[in-house]
Amino acid sequence: MFQPHGHSAHRDTFARDNLPPRDLWPEMDYGVLPALDAYPNQINVARDLLDAHVTAGFGDRPALHFNGAQWRYAELQARANRIARVLVEDMGLETGNRVLLRAPNNPMLVAAWFAVLKAGGICVTTMPMLRAGELVPLIDKAQVTHALCDAALAADLGEARKSAASLRAVMLFSADGTGARALEQAMAGKSASFDTVDTAADDVALIAFTSGTTGGPKGTIHFHRDVLAIADMFPREMIAIERDDVFAASPPLAFTFGLGALVIFPMRYGASSVLVERFGADTMLDTIARYRCTGIYTAPTAYRAMLPKVGGYDLSSLRVCVSAGEHLPKATWDAWHDVTGIELVDGIGATELLHIFISAAGAAIRPGATGKAVAGYEARLIDGDGLPLPPGNEGRLAVRGPTGCRYLADPERQKGYVLDGWNLTGDVYRQDLDGYLHYVARSDDMIISAGYNIAGPEVENALLTHPAVQECAVVGVADEARGQLVKAFVVPTSEAVGDAVLVKSLQDHVKATIAPYKYPRAIAFVEALPKTQTGKVQRFRLRDG
Repeated sequence: MFQPHGHSAHRDTFARDNLPPRDLWPEMDYGVLPALDAYPNQINVARDLLDAHVTAGFGDRPALHFNGAQWRYAELQARANRIARVLVEDMGLETGNRVLLRAPNNPMLVAAWFAVLKAGGICVTTMPMLRAGELVPLIDKAQVTHALCDAALAADLGEARKSAASLRAVMLFSADGTGARALEQAMAGKSASFDTVDTAADDVALIAFTSGTTGGPKGTIHFHRDVLAIADMFPREMIAIERDDVFAASPPLAFTFGLGALVIFPMRYGASSVLVERFGADTMLDTIARYRCTGIYTAPTAYRAMLPKVGGYDLSSLRVCVSAGEHLPKATWDAWHDVTGIELVDGIGATELLHIFISAAGAAIRPGATGKAVAGYEARLIDGDGLPLPPGNEGRLAVRGPTGCRYLADPERQKGYVLDGWNLTGDVYRQDLDGYLHYVARSDDMIISAGYNIAGPEVENALLTHPAVQECAVVGVADEARGQLVKAFVVPTSEAVGDAVLVKSLQDHVKATIAPYKYPRAIAFVEALPKTQTGKVQRFRLRDG
């Protein structure tokens, strides 16, 4: 069993016990940068990201903006402390317990995230659009014991709880903490002080789930030290955050992309962020103008959607725009630069490595290229045998650095992601003679649409529960607006009619079965699916038309 270098505060050792065997971990070096090498053996990131600012006299600085209101660092700390007391004193949380967090991007979700860490728990933040049937395997996989949930999302969690044996305590809250839900009522009687638990640097801080192309959900394990490390690499080198910066981002906090952009990065440097529960092009632009945002994080799809509307908003405060979540086409980079004068900072990250590990900023940007390894990481391309390729070649991307893949209770998947100490991201890249990496394609069947990772087999499973579907296959096809489009090829049953009515029926069925953003936006009815002699569907033939 893995033993933390510092003194572990976790009485519940489930997460530590379910780390992959140490010899299956990627090589992880925390000594590659001076800031990382100086980390102590005891770290609780709630102390570093939140408490430290109040202690240093910056408690009156803004931390969060939401619906025109503002939470200052001291206010956020007080709420997080009260929630931590509720977790420990009323809900029976023990250190090391896993806590499900379920909400759109709002202040109470951030306060709950800090509260769990302060109390020595482990955060398991979930996408707000997940249905009950999708929550149950996550809860079971992580053996979640407690949940804090936005009241607006209570129905699916309530349904999931019927089948989730490990989940023993749930409390609901309102978005801004001003409601009369159970959590707010319990908080009202608690002190605003709380002694943040002294966790080990490599005690588990969070389990982030990422979709796989096959099988069940994958839980990626990250330590307190990992969370601090990502804050001291990409944003320090590429963004140069200052206290007066204000950031907005479209990804949910359940995505580590959104968690870094809105919480970890700005709060490492005493800046603030704007939380918006639902983002669209107009909402993003209005948010930038209204709150005088200096930085935004979103997917290329969103930048394309904003382009025709930019002229109607004052974006003069904006100095940095980060693009990640899917491939950034050069045409999108050029168009955004032409309209705004801002050079998009492209990046690629992965839930397995927590955040962005390849990027470029400022004079180092080359439109059309993702960039080079962020300081602290190494990247190389490998061939089919795992051997490194020199610049000028195309191959599989392999990365290593201070963060890396550790799947929860899944050694077989761990073997597939880590090779000779390197993380294999599932992406194919080309490296030019100057060392810049250019995205080519995904090497698996994951569909990346508008920044969301969508597993084709999961959509197929949902479609197959419709009575009119005999067989189906789901693939990603190129799309100018979304990067990739989820397309389903359906063999209808003999009594079904493959028409527009059935298309809508199938789409509505998928939306009701799994998260709505996963539904097939294109459906083609076919007499048969292309298959091998052994009966495997040849998805490449469907993708290639």
